[in-house]
Amino acid sequence: MKVTIYPSTLSGKISARASKSQAHRQLICAALSDNPCRIYCDTLSEDITATAGCLNALGAEIEYAYGVFSVIPIKTPKTDTLLDCKESGSTLRFLISVVAVLGTNSVFKMSGRLPERPLSPLKEELESHGIIFSRPSPDTLKISGKLSGGDFKLDGSVSSQFISGLLFALPLFDTPSSVTVTGDIQSADYINMTVDAINSFGGKISRENNSFTAAKGYFSKDKYLVEGDWSNAAFWLCSDKLCNNNIECTNLNPLSSQGDKEVVNILKTFGSDYVEIDAANIPDLVPVLSVTATVLNGKTVIKNAERLKLKESDRIKTTCELINLLGGKAKETSDGLIITGTKELKGGCVDSFNDHRIAMSAAVASLVCSQPVIIKNAEAVSKSYPDFWDDFIKLGGKIEIEN
Repeated sequence: MKVTIYPSTLSGKISARASKSQAHRQLICAALSDNPCRIYCDTLSEDITATAGCLNALGAEIEYAYGVFSVIPIKTPKTDTLLDCKESGSTLRFLISVVAVLGTNSVFKMSGRLPERPLSPLKEELESHGIIFSRPSPDTLKISGKLSGGDFKLDGSVSSQFISGLLFALPLFDTPSSVTVTGDIQSADYINMTVDAINSFGGKISRENNSFTAAKGYFSKDKYLVEGDWSNAAFWLCSDKLCNNNIECTNLNPLSSQGDKEVVNILKTFGSDYVEIDAANIPDLVPVLSVTATVLNGKTVIKNAERLKLKESDRIKTTCELINLLGGKAKETSDGLIITGTKELKGGCVDSFNDHRIAMSAAVASLVCSQPVIIKNAEAVSKSYPDFWDDFIKLGGKIEIEN
């Protein structure tokens, strides 16, 4: 799909869609819990439906209707199952440890760049506790055996998703077990979100320094609510900054444990001659903050963003290419970007690189372009925000869509 955005400004009110990160976590906890429950989640994405589909394949009964997931937990896990993660790294990395502790001998199917994303050091840690990994084909991963309990150690600088997956497994072990995180912890707020989700389902995660333990079992309440997503709201908050504060984004919890709420504080610093952004805990914000900084700051330095190279695209490279193709000035560094400000962007033709956040960042950049912006492979937004183009139009965006 190709989208052409003509020079325009946005204004109006928009409601933040349901948090993809929180929905993943609540669905997993609900599927592992003792009683059925309902999860109120007013919007979906391909990633969320991938997690629900995998949990159904494992034996849960999850149905979605009128903005509500109805979840009947797994009673007896199904074995020798095929779990289609599509392109969802969260689905794969969360469920590897869950599948391992359930002992289902499952095969994960992966699409896009997901088969290329690393599994170490989680792989080696699970292997030391009895799990066998194999690759039946380049796009599949098989997990065999049953994970034994004990003490697990993971380097926190690699992926918070690995740690979250093991935390989901903790309440399922028959013997006392722990997860200790070593090194510098990246995306710590995502780990906090996982702890919050497990505790909301009665998992009773305890933390002492960087070591986690849990009481046995998940115990659900009748209903749960998925709060608004700060990650996707960031596109509208950055658009608001570029459109003279004419956009109101609602359905956001300022007390949320979502780390990407930091976008509010970062945007307050924009407009300076020099801004430095530490992306260690907010990697998903980098593309949209980068295009916003292009016309608002003199110089912007983004650091500690190495993990962006392993996302749906190499987001350091693709963000730089996006900015430069539209007439801005950006260059890659070993762990981020350096952006030199300009008064406006000129427009042009860019590719999403099949990356939802690059596609949406290009749309935000169009608001300060003097000429139209053409985005190829614009359907990539479906991964996290299927209604993005509709919402862009509702706020006044002038676009032409070609399928």
